[in-house]
Amino acid sequence: MAGIECGGTRRREILSVGGLGLLGLSLGDFFRARSARADAKSFAHFDGTAKNVIQIWLPGGQAHQETFDPKPLAPAEYRGDMGVIDTALPGVQFNERLVKTAAIADRLTVVRSMTHGEAAHERGRHNMFTGYRPSPALTYPSFGAVVSHELGPRRDLPPYVCIPNLVAPDAGAGYLGSAYGPFVIGSDPADAKFTVRDLALPGGVDAARFATRQRLRDAVGRHFEALESTDGVAAMDSFYQRAYSLVSSPEARAAFDVQAEPDGVRDAYGRNAAGQRMLLARRLVEAGVRFVTLSYGAWDMHRRIRDGITAQIPPFDQAFAALIGDLERRGLLESTLVMVTTEFGRTPKINGDGGRDHWPKVFSVVLAGGGIRAGQVVGTSDAIGAEPQDAPLTVEDLATTVYHCLGIVADKELMAPGNRPIEIVDGGKVRHDLLA
Repeated sequence: MAGIECGGTRRREILSVGGLGLLGLSLGDFFRARSARADAKSFAHFDGTAKNVIQIWLPGGQAHQETFDPKPLAPAEYRGDMGVIDTALPGVQFNERLVKTAAIADRLTVVRSMTHGEAAHERGRHNMFTGYRPSPALTYPSFGAVVSHELGPRRDLPPYVCIPNLVAPDAGAGYLGSAYGPFVIGSDPADAKFTVRDLALPGGVDAARFATRQRLRDAVGRHFEALESTDGVAAMDSFYQRAYSLVSSPEARAAFDVQAEPDGVRDAYGRNAAGQRMLLARRLVEAGVRFVTLSYGAWDMHRRIRDGITAQIPPFDQAFAALIGDLERRGLLESTLVMVTTEFGRTPKINGDGGRDHWPKVFSVVLAGGGIRAGQVVGTSDAIGAEPQDAPLTVEDLATTVYHCLGIVADKELMAPGNRPIEIVDGGKVRHDLLA
């Protein structure tokens, strides 16, 4: 299609409306996913406990010892020099900086026995975003892309959104193709001049001019449809129409308007990257987005880990506690699965630079809402935080359990290029000890 030309201009260029060419391709792709699902009514789905997911990604490899699995009784070279705080769960302690999160620990499941074998950032990321170890032969789709493929859009909003940008290549659609990739916000909602890429009309294009260009694009589309008479052209036309509907919908655009929140709510989350990203995630799932992935911070702390944790944790702590409380007050926590994940943990022993290095053998993840049992710790690491001591949680089991909460059968086969059937998750099982 992209190779068809008219007077030296490619059809894709003709279909561009001002600065909305990118919108036509990206949002059109999202609605193409809906059309693709129309012929897939036989897909094996069931009613899950979660209708939405907010994935909070902590890039770099968060240290479990300095967050959710401190070792206050270990020797100093393993323990580190930070203190601990009691939580709402008797006998359970977090890092001293997680004050607000400790107070809501009775709403959480903390897994202290997450484990895999990938110690490189790019490999650990891929593993944790997809449920698969990376392969040179195939790029696997992320959780959000699978949800987009299986469940499709709701209320004419993209099913999968990344805040503020594509978190990592591993957060994309993989072999499923761009139709199921994330809608990318494009800027930080904490910025005073925050705008959402593709939802604002380009400079010099008002509503009347936008409507005129839409009619022109429709005419061009009808011309090509008459010439080619293919179902694909007709489908593409409908995808563009839906994209135009989104950009012109006050309700859809309002979902992204974090500045519409009352000052008190924005302050409660924190006027910073962690706070405003989590607040926007709540607005999006409340409006109808199925899966939101947001990133916060830089956790690859090979040096001076105390300083790094002291800087990174307080904004996260405030925002995360506010998010859980806000979802609960709005009646959304039961239907929204919140997951805090990272690519791996950090070494048991503090290194010569006062930091910790990569360590995938054991680390912590946190889950809440959406059918997850509240108020528990699942699994333990050993006395120095080096290995799972009991109830190890594999990546495959985590992925299978998340899909189970969403009502997606994890061993269903999807079609990769070359008509290769690939299971959504290979070999995982539902971990009922995580579930309510």
